[in-house]
Amino acid sequence: MKKFVLILLISSWVMTLYAQEEIKNYKQYFAAANYQGNNVMTLREFEKSGQKYYLTVDPQTLETQIIRAAELNTKPISNWQESPDLKDSPYLKAIQAAKQESIALQDAGITHGFPKEKGITLTIDLCPSHKALDRVIFTSLIAEFQKIEKPVPVALSITGKFMINHAADIEWLKALEKSGDLTITWTNHTFNHRYDPKIPLALNFLLEPGTSVMYEILATETLMIQKGLLPSIFFRFPGLVSDQKLVDEILAFGLIPVGSDAWLAKGQQTHAGSIVLIHGNGNEPIGVQDFIQLLKTEKKAVLNKQWALYDLRESIKEEFK
Repeated sequence: MKKFVLILLISSWVMTLYAQEEIKNYKQYFAAANYQGNNVMTLREFEKSGQKYYLTVDPQTLETQIIRAAELNTKPISNWQESPDLKDSPYLKAIQAAKQESIALQDAGITHGFPKEKGITLTIDLCPSHKALDRVIFTSLIAEFQKIEKPVPVALSITGKFMINHAADIEWLKALEKSGDLTITWTNHTFNHRYDPKIPLALNFLLEPGTSVMYEILATETLMIQKGLLPSIFFRFPGLVSDQKLVDEILAFGLIPVGSDAWLAKGQQTHAGSIVLIHGNGNEPIGVQDFIQLLKTEKKAVLNKQWALYDLRESIKEEFK
């Protein structure tokens, strides 16, 4: 655990350095490589300050890193899902599982994690909104867990438009990471998150005709890095809406779609290992209230270390290792 926290602190410091200059030529690049004795796979390449960098994933831990190209010898992979380096890895198993759960119009992808004990994986969606970030979610988490679980793990599904319109909130969240209060898994939630309440789901959100999936993914990752956030290998569909073709497109980017089996604002109940969904963008007060009530209900179990919050990466890794 200490090693995991140290990696996160170093990554946070490195990401601060990246957030200085414009990112150029950001694109997909799948290659096998070895970094400090561990097999990794590159997902993206880009240029910054005249140097080339790679966004990589460790297929065993699901952790991502940004590494200077000069530090890696890469071997391009034409069909990365058949790479021997990924065989039997939690990363590839999660990709394959998400593909099998891609038929439903809503909630495709991984919806449940592996519970070592009673607890949940918390995911908070930050869709475009003119309202303020629900900071009470984070302060309540820290207050309840600081004595027994620090940093507190949380996955934030973030959109490009939220990052643009909530610069102060992003800096506040980054400060909580830097202070060691939170561990944040930054999840791609598309750039625009388009939605029209008058249009059927089958033609809405990312399924809207004319949508560029490549732009929605890569533009969001680019802005994440520009703002000093480290993109993860997780993706959440806007509205949890998708179809088979769209899931295949997301998987082709090396991303794992994450759904939810406990969307609190819809009255869905939590169970051991649930991937819980609430919105923290000011637009879902019921879900926020329900989560804070859940924290109060489980307070005694939290203090007795019988109820925990799981890091999304560790939860999925344990499920598929």
